[in-house]
Amino acid sequence: MKLDPRQIARRALGRAMTQMGGTATPDKLPRGGVHVSVSGASAKDRPGAPGGPGGSPKMGLVTAGDLAELADESTFDVPMGAAITDMALDEANRRGITLRGAIGHSGDPIPDSRESGPLRIAIGADHGGYALKCDLIDWIRDLGHLPIDLGCHGDSAVDYPDFAEAVADAVRSDRCSLGVCIDGAGIGSTMAANKVPGIRAANCYDVASAQNAREHNYANVLCLGGPRIAPSAALEILRAFLTTPWGAERHGRRVEKITRIEQRHART
Repeated sequence: MKLDPRQIARRALGRAMTQMGGTATPDKLPRGGVHVSVSGASAKDRPGAPGGPGGSPKMGLVTAGDLAELADESTFDVPMGAAITDMALDEANRRGITLRGAIGHSGDPIPDSRESGPLRIAIGADHGGYALKCDLIDWIRDLGHLPIDLGCHGDSAVDYPDFAEAVADAVRSDRCSLGVCIDGAGIGSTMAANKVPGIRAANCYDVASAQNAREHNYANVLCLGGPRIAPSAALEILRAFLTTPWGAERHGRRVEKITRIEQRHART
């Protein structure tokens, strides 16, 4: 039986995943991922392309090649369960391509937060949160996740909205699963991040507030006041935020109302 190039590529990917010991995620792949290129495939054969296999849950990997024919600032629908290589993430970030599908956007059904495996966590801070950001990056790694550092990179004065927006946009575009913002009080970053559609940022000050933000409000960005929280307390808040699952259906129904408020005002 003659196989077409896509079948050969999928079988090669399956063998690679098996050798790595299970389901591949972006963080289990080598730098740049397992890049499977299929020569001769037309645009409609690319995952996420209209008429192509993008809606199939069997499509296991999104590479930079899958984005090559897309226009800048366009949207790519990531197939359910697909992994995204580092090179694809870099290409999407460079060209402003939105990777949609891993985390629900404004108006999409709210997904279960209990993901398996390492998470990509966007983290950003202004000068007031820079010192704590450096600690949090190490702790995120210690907890088995991948921190994506979006700045700032020193203690010179900068503007917190710039970094809050960068973190929020990384979560909204699905480049990261969750976000962390740190500034002097955590309040300004919360306000700025929540202006981005689909973001539910919470300014948390202890373990209980972090747990509540996740369970009751389905928060996807944690905001902290760097100088106001002891490093040991910040670690416990972070741990609670990352490990608390979203709560019962009644909470989701209320969060959907928040989303509808956002949608109504966006239209006006």
